[in-house]
Amino acid sequence: MPSPDPPTIALAVTDGMLHFELSLAYEVFGSDLSHLVDPWYEFALCGPGPVSVGRFRLEPDHGLDRLPHADTVIVPGWADLDVAPPADLVDAVRAAHEAGARIASLCTGAFVLAAAGLLDGRRATTHWAHTDVLATRYPEVEVDPDVLYVDNGSVLTSAGKAAAMDLCLHLVRLDHGSAAANAVARRLVVPPHRSGGQAQFVPAPVPTRSDHPLTDLLPWALARLDRTLTVEDLARHASMSSRTLTRHFRAATGTTPLQWLLTQRIGRAQELLETTADSIDAIATTTGMGTAATLRRHFNRTLGVPPDAYRRTFHAAQPDTR
Repeated sequence: MPSPDPPTIALAVTDGMLHFELSLAYEVFGSDLSHLVDPWYEFALCGPGPVSVGRFRLEPDHGLDRLPHADTVIVPGWADLDVAPPADLVDAVRAAHEAGARIASLCTGAFVLAAAGLLDGRRATTHWAHTDVLATRYPEVEVDPDVLYVDNGSVLTSAGKAAAMDLCLHLVRLDHGSAAANAVARRLVVPPHRSGGQAQFVPAPVPTRSDHPLTDLLPWALARLDRTLTVEDLARHASMSSRTLTRHFRAATGTTPLQWLLTQRIGRAQELLETTADSIDAIATTTGMGTAATLRRHFNRTLGVPPDAYRRTFHAAQPDTR
């Protein structure tokens, strides 16, 4: 039986793009990973001609007129938001969408999609430092500043910088399944799925000073997810009042102590659903949810699917990553 045709990915490039997000997309989709899934992807670098990306110069394989023929078009970050993206790029991205291609932007590439009208009436995100600009410039777009990426089906947008990898792995998961996405993540030494959103990175990650109370508290809490933990328990361990603890949590993680705990419990449940055959009741106990009903309620509310359906989608044998 002949092999199925590989999904086609077109990476749209032009002068003024950010090389970091571009290189992430190339590493995921342009590498030969047919030992994981065969066929992998047919990859095309598309641009109007030789382009400068930072201090690098690229020679595209195809013109922008190739975009409408791809299954997926990826638009990397746009460097100078005070300069409108080139009309030929905007027109080509719009034409690709009209032809049925799935369009994904990385970081500030969302501004290209917005200029093409693809985000009107849709929820979208971009780098947290530029979400206000996107919302002001394109008021028809429902800008979500807190998420790592948004999947609208035919139009997807990622948050800033490393969140581009989250979206790329999400695309692999959609196209080839969770086992392949997890294998790619291991190959790149990144997590296959990150819980939470951009808020945890704004304005700074969790402090790493040895004298900061959260430095010891967070690992302590993670090691006790199977237990009932209250704000008072956390505050007691950190030797501070509940109000002070909440203030530290908001400053360091962008959320409250209990919401952070719930996010970690859901993340642990995802891991167990993907990697074990434990029952829902057992996972509820291990993650401190107490009962299967409680786990199902919070899991469905957070991720939009019940744990049973999540397991059917993401539980799979792991491929060889060598």
